[in-house]
Amino acid sequence: MRGSTLAGLSERTSMILDLFKLDDRVAIVTGASRGIGQALALGLAQAGADVACITRSGNAEETRALVERSGRRFLDLKADLGKDDERAGLAQKVVDEFGRLDILVNNAGVTHRYLPEEYPLEEWRYLLDVHLHAAFELAVQSAEFMAERGRGRIINIGSLMCYEAGLNVSAYAAAKHALAGLTKSLAVSWAPRGINVNCIAPGYIETELSGVLQDDPVRGPQILERIPLGRWAQPDELAGLCVYLASDACSYMHGSVIPIDGGWLSR
Repeated sequence: MRGSTLAGLSERTSMILDLFKLDDRVAIVTGASRGIGQALALGLAQAGADVACITRSGNAEETRALVERSGRRFLDLKADLGKDDERAGLAQKVVDEFGRLDILVNNAGVTHRYLPEEYPLEEWRYLLDVHLHAAFELAVQSAEFMAERGRGRIINIGSLMCYEAGLNVSAYAAAKHALAGLTKSLAVSWAPRGINVNCIAPGYIETELSGVLQDDPVRGPQILERIPLGRWAQPDELAGLCVYLASDACSYMHGSVIPIDGGWLSR
């Protein structure tokens, strides 16, 4: 019995790199026109997946060029994920175009910074719609098609705010804490149907949107000093983990929230 188990393990590990291949699978990545989303879309394409990008502007031509240069197909969909009517039927559009749906990456987000007592409720609600309600709705839409095939991968992009409070980002922290809880809840519900739901919790990443914080003369040095690695991350440093979570290699991972933060949370 033990010998047969070891033989099976040997066969599986001898093909380990094949487990990471995403050949001919189809992924949705929200907010993939730039920054983290673009890096994740490119990583998935390089691993073999076709990519559908959902953005508010409907303009992801740079991402399209990167994906198509990798030899994969690309679909650009325009939708404001903060609006109920524009979220409707997005997964169906991807299936209509590509014939299947295997991977969903909920990456789109916005950030507002206010003192809690000054936070405009309209902006609070919009942020939660984009970060939380859209992630839930797209997950439900996608799970319908994934369950038909008996497999699927849903990857939510959280943040250090899955664990911490941040400063004057009450809506963002609330949304990311909730996204971590949603990840675990959906994993419990859908693991028996072959759908893995996990969450990446990035630390501080160099993007256009983070430039204001990085360049702040007070907060910038404070943040950098606390990161044990001594630098902010580049967006493509998240791509490897995303490919893993999208692949067959993560078959036993369900409901995990995984920091990738240069050691921030360990300090």
